Amino acid sequence: MQDYKPHFQKVQRHAYRKVILFAVIAIIATAVIFQFESSETPITTEPAKTPFVIQKLKIPGTDSKTPDSTPAVKTEAPLQITEYESVAASRPEPQNTNVIDIAEPDKAEPPETLSAAATIVASAPVTDTPTMTATWETRVIKSGDSLANIFKEWKLSPTTLHKIVTSSKLAKTLADIHPGETLKLMRDDDDSLLELMVVRNPTETLLITKTDKGFESEKIIREVEVRHAYASGTIETSLFIDGQNSGLTDAQIMEMAGIFGWDIDFALELRKGDSFKLLYEEHFLDGKKYRNGPILTAEFHNNQKTFKAVRYTTPDNITSYYDPDDGRNKKRAFIRTPVKFARISSRFTNKRFHPKLKKWRAHRGVDYAAPTGTPIKAAGKGKVTFRGKKGGYGKTVMIQHGTKYTTLYAHLSKYSKNSRKGKTVSQGQVIGYVGKTGLATGPHLHYEFRVNGVHRNPLTVKLPKADPISKKYRQDFNAKSTELIATFKRFAGNEQQIAKTEDTPKDG
Repeated sequence: MQDYKPHFQKVQRHAYRKVILFAVIAIIATAVIFQFESSETPITTEPAKTPFVIQKLKIPGTDSKTPDSTPAVKTEAPLQITEYESVAASRPEPQNTNVIDIAEPDKAEPPETLSAAATIVASAPVTDTPTMTATWETRVIKSGDSLANIFKEWKLSPTTLHKIVTSSKLAKTLADIHPGETLKLMRDDDDSLLELMVVRNPTETLLITKTDKGFESEKIIREVEVRHAYASGTIETSLFIDGQNSGLTDAQIMEMAGIFGWDIDFALELRKGDSFKLLYEEHFLDGKKYRNGPILTAEFHNNQKTFKAVRYTTPDNITSYYDPDDGRNKKRAFIRTPVKFARISSRFTNKRFHPKLKKWRAHRGVDYAAPTGTPIKAAGKGKVTFRGKKGGYGKTVMIQHGTKYTTLYAHLSKYSKNSRKGKTVSQGQVIGYVGKTGLATGPHLHYEFRVNGVHRNPLTVKLPKADPISKKYRQDFNAKSTELIATFKRFAGNEQQIAKTEDTPKDG
C-alpha cells in the first residue's frame, strides 16, 4: 500500500492543478463575455432572410447614460442605379423607409440570458425595391433585331413579352424598336424580369416595371434647355451650298424650302442675289447642344418679293406656319413641285418636237429631270383614280383632288404602296419614284395639272389660297407671332450692327 501512496499523491496534485486551471479559465471567460456585452463598439450582423435584402447594417451601441433608450439602425444609403439616373434623370430617386430596431431585453431577465448577437426586427413594411446587388443588362438595337429575338437571347419567355405588351397602350409601343435605341433589363433574385427600359433617345425613355398586379408603364421625358439662334445668307451658288455656308444643316435647309415651297419653286424661280433670314431653336442637355429645334420665323427674299412665315401651335395642339401679316396658312392645297430640287428639262407648250417620236406635238405638262429612284410626292390631298401603264406615259399615277382638280405623274420606275387605286393620299405623301418607262429618253417625271379636265401650266396656274387662321385663335396668334417677330428683328439688328462694325475702317 505504501508503494501506491506517492503515486496517489502525485495524481492528486495534478488534479488540483487542473481544477485551479479550469477555474482561472472560467474567470477569464466570464470577464471577456462581460466586457463584450458591455462594450460600446458597434456590432455588425445580418437580419434573417426576407424578400427585401438589406446588407451591412450598422448597429450603434447604447449610451451608458441613457440605458432605457432603444437605438435605431438605418441602412447605409438608398438604392441608387447610376445607369438609370444617367438616362432618365427625371425619375425620382427611390426613398428607403426601412428602419431596423434592436429589441430591448426585459429588465427582470438575468444578464446571463443575453445572447452575444442582438435580435433584429424589421419595423417597416417590405417593399419591391431591388436588392443592392441588382445591375442592368444593356443591349443596343441593331438592324434586323426584334423584341422576340432579344427576349429569347435574354432567356425570357414569350409569355412574359406578351404580358408586357398587352398590359397597356403605352407598353404596346415597346414593340416599336429602332436601330440605335438601347434596351436595359434588370432581374430579381429569381432571375425574372424586374424592370425593362427602352432608351429612345437622350430625352425619352420608356420604363416597364413589374408589380404585384402585373406590369406598369411610364414614359420619362428629360426637359431640354431651349435657346434661340439666328442665321442668314445670300444665294450665290445654290440653296444648299449657300445655306450650309450660313451654318444651316441639310435638314434645316429642307425645312426652310418646305415652309416656302408653296410660294417659291426652288427648282425654277431661285435667283442669284435672293436672300433668307431665319430664327430657330437650339436644344441643350447638361449645358451641351443636343440638337436643332424647329424654325420659329423666317423671311425669304425672292425675285424682289418678300415671303414671311411664323410657326404657331393652336391650343388644341395643331402646328403649322402662317403669314404673320394676314394669318393665312403657308401650306396651300397644292405644292408647286412634286419632286424636290429637280431640274426642269421640258416646259408646258402647245408645240414641242418629241425626241422619241421625231415629230412636233403639244407638251401638256412639265418634265423634271432627276435621278432614277427619286421620290415623287402627291401635289395635294386626293384619291388615286388610276395606277398602271398608260401608253407613252409608261407607269403612271393619277389623283383626283375634290371635283375640280386632277394631277398626273408619268414615266415612274416603280410605285409606292401608298398609291394603290382607290386609296386616299395626303399632300406630300410619296406615291412613286422617278424612272424612264414609256416614251422617255432619260429618267424624269412628267407632271400634269388639270382644272375641270383642261390642261394648265403647273408652273403658272393660280392655285387656291389657304384658309386663314381661325378667328377663335387669332388673338393668341397675334400675341405670339408679335413676340417672335420682335425676337427675330432683335437678332437681325444685332447682325447688322456687327457687320457695320466689321466694315468700319480701323485707325492706324
